[in-house]
Amino acid sequence: MKTKIFLVILIYVLFALSCNSKKENHESNGHEELPANTVEMNDAQYKSAGIELEFVEQKVLGRELKVNGLVNVPPQNTVTVSAILGGYIKSTNLVQGSPVSAGQVIAVIENLEFIELQQNYLESKSKLEYAEAEYNRQKDLYKENVNSAKTYQLAISEYKTLQSTVHALEQKLKLIGIDAKKLEVEKISSSISVLSPINGYVKTVNVNVGKYVNPTDVIFEIVNTQKLTLVLTVFEKDIDKISIGQKINFTLPSATSKKQTAVIYQVGKTIDDDKTVKVYATVDNNDKNLLPGMYVNALIETESDSTTALPNDALLSFEDKNFIFIFSERKKEGDKYVTLFQLLEVEKGISNNGFTEIILPKDFDLKKNKVVIKGAYNLLSAMKNAGDMAC
Repeated sequence: MKTKIFLVILIYVLFALSCNSKKENHESNGHEELPANTVEMNDAQYKSAGIELEFVEQKVLGRELKVNGLVNVPPQNTVTVSAILGGYIKSTNLVQGSPVSAGQVIAVIENLEFIELQQNYLESKSKLEYAEAEYNRQKDLYKENVNSAKTYQLAISEYKTLQSTVHALEQKLKLIGIDAKKLEVEKISSSISVLSPINGYVKTVNVNVGKYVNPTDVIFEIVNTQKLTLVLTVFEKDIDKISIGQKINFTLPSATSKKQTAVIYQVGKTIDDDKTVKVYATVDNNDKNLLPGMYVNALIETESDSTTALPNDALLSFEDKNFIFIFSERKKEGDKYVTLFQLLEVEKGISNNGFTEIILPKDFDLKKNKVVIKGAYNLLSAMKNAGDMAC
């Protein structure tokens, strides 16, 4: 045991003498001891580390509010297609996701009522032609005092009644897609074509060939995705930061999703049970992969301030603190030049567009002090390695 203690003491004494000898040699060579927050590099190291220096800039950085929401379609761009008079589905070739154009035939419906409606129209139209001729004849006779006023009034009543009947039947035919002015006896049909009212794609298909549909049944839902919107959920405490016209940057949850933009056009006026308010935004330049119902992560630019800022690469974060390196001095040591950098603790603010707000010490001179904007982590690594090798 005494031998072990002696060896430990001997090793400690030799290590102390070695460090003292190195220190004396270090000082005799004219190389002073550096402060703990300073690192030096010779010209070769400086170049290898990729050091770049710049003054702290004044940048306009927008403050952003993180929110979530969904891709939506405004009501005017979503259409529900129904069968006005009902009937059996004779044919359709649409499936969910099928693209359609305005005026395209999306289904054919068959119903005996269509025949009756066309028949009634043609019969009423024929009666109207007779009633109109009779009315004109009775009017002329009445002017010549040949017939009675009662006969003339009956002719007027019959004529106007048939006018009303024909006009009503024309409107019914128009609803089911039949042009009454072109209808003739030989063109009477038991089926009608259902046309798409808008451009878009089929969101839902609720029918198949042979199925009977009532007038209230939804056959298809068609969505126009050319003008998508975002419905965002904002907490009540943040609603005073939101206003119409603010820009939004948003992405889909997918890691490969690219950043897209939108603009707020409406802010909700009611607070939901979960203390949130709905905010609506118009999407700019719709991506073909953006579909209604998709979940989005969004950043709302709430305000813009001019502040002291540096590129993100200039900021170092470790041990729960934030630092930057500033240029200290360049001096000659022996026959070579070295550059000294000082590590300075700062506070970090908002980040935007590759820059971060930096809150500097009060005595920091913006016009004199240059900051390392590239190669800062190389300097930090050099500082740590130097400290690890010190006695």
